[in-house]
Amino acid sequence: MDIPSALDLARAQFAFTVSAHIIFPAFTIGLASYLAVLEALWLATKDESYLKVFDYWKTIFAVVFGMGVVSGIVMSYQFGTNWSVFSDKTGPVLGPLMGYEVLSAFFLEAGFLGVMLFGRKRVGPGLHFFATVMVAVGTLFSAFWILSVNSWMQTPQGYAINDVGQFIPADWWAVIFNPSFPYRLVHMVLAAYLTTAFVVGGVGAWHLLKEPRDKGARIMFSMAMWMALLVAPLQIVAGDFHGLNTLEHQPAKIAAMEGHYETHAGAPLILFGIPDDEAEETRFTVSIPKLGSMILTHDWNGELQGLKAFPKEDRPPAEIIFWSFRVMVGLGFAMAALGLWSGWSRLRGRLFDSPWLLRAAVLLSPSGFAAVLAGWITTEVGRQPWTVHGLLRTAESHSPLDASAVGTSLVIFVLVYFAVFGAGTFYALRLMAQSPEAGISDDEGRPTRSAGLMPGPVLKALRGAGSAE
Repeated sequence: MDIPSALDLARAQFAFTVSAHIIFPAFTIGLASYLAVLEALWLATKDESYLKVFDYWKTIFAVVFGMGVVSGIVMSYQFGTNWSVFSDKTGPVLGPLMGYEVLSAFFLEAGFLGVMLFGRKRVGPGLHFFATVMVAVGTLFSAFWILSVNSWMQTPQGYAINDVGQFIPADWWAVIFNPSFPYRLVHMVLAAYLTTAFVVGGVGAWHLLKEPRDKGARIMFSMAMWMALLVAPLQIVAGDFHGLNTLEHQPAKIAAMEGHYETHAGAPLILFGIPDDEAEETRFTVSIPKLGSMILTHDWNGELQGLKAFPKEDRPPAEIIFWSFRVMVGLGFAMAALGLWSGWSRLRGRLFDSPWLLRAAVLLSPSGFAAVLAGWITTEVGRQPWTVHGLLRTAESHSPLDASAVGTSLVIFVLVYFAVFGAGTFYALRLMAQSPEAGISDDEGRPTRSAGLMPGPVLKALRGAGSAE
């Protein structure tokens, strides 16, 4: 058995930490916007049920936002510890973009979060709604800058290389709005909205199965199913445009995703198969003739390059991203199917009275997280063997560390993450298990009749944070 190298362990550590991190912003981006919509509906209708649902998810948002901040900070330190060469070479381009994310997004979120959590009675409903909107805008700004950074690594543009081999900005507009950025931003934001919709819908369905007349659960489920019905098909279309952009700029990634080793004119769409990078073939395929070319080139006889068209050292591992891509797409179509099912049930007046629809919503409640993780695996593994596509290899980007040092830190990360984020996730799930009609805490952070799930020290800490704001 081969002993993992420092590079392998550094890659495993970053993969683990980014996977643990991405699920939190994928939820908070959508949840912040959902909170803004709920408060707008309350202001417009004066229906207290919207306010109860707002307070219900507000507390969960605070918990998840905190876990996202902590996991994100840990991730950024790895650029200096495990990937110092990458940081040195790309710092002049990526460093300012990360700084803009902190200045324009995190400060906006953090500055208004305390007002959103604790300030309704102190600043009034109008200013409180403004604070909620600013938190939502901050999460979108965060997605904007982080996706710009990652997209530049996928499709670098607007740079020059100085005398010491560093990438330096030559055109900031070209750096930020690089060729893949618009497609990736839309795809990720829609994914975040769908992730939130299916969590909210699953929680609402769970409570409706127990109490069909729970008005808060009805609001949650109805709004979530509207999002599934309208946004899931948009995400499929956005994914198609993203795929066409990837075909133009990263054709080897597309070849690996599709499982094509040979170049084809009129390529089939391989639904299932077993890619073998060593043998350079996909075995036991189930495919539809010519449909692959039609989807990717919009021509039944369009030519698609196979992996054999690229040097072996420049190919991404098809054995991984072939499957991660199919998990992502399969879950996307499952979300769209549930949205259509809910629309049909709504037309028949049975949206809240269909037990199988409610059970399906509960079953698919974590599907957004799984789809986001599968999508990021497809994107990041598909960029290999490069950190900056076509310009800087992963093998040339890591720090000169011993494997034992990286391995020790990896073990510590795994243990701490499962303890800390496992406890946080467990607590968030316990909050979700409470009925939305019961409430969580009042505007001053004091426990209500359902707040027994919130430990006393947490309430004290939250009240202290509110006073500091």
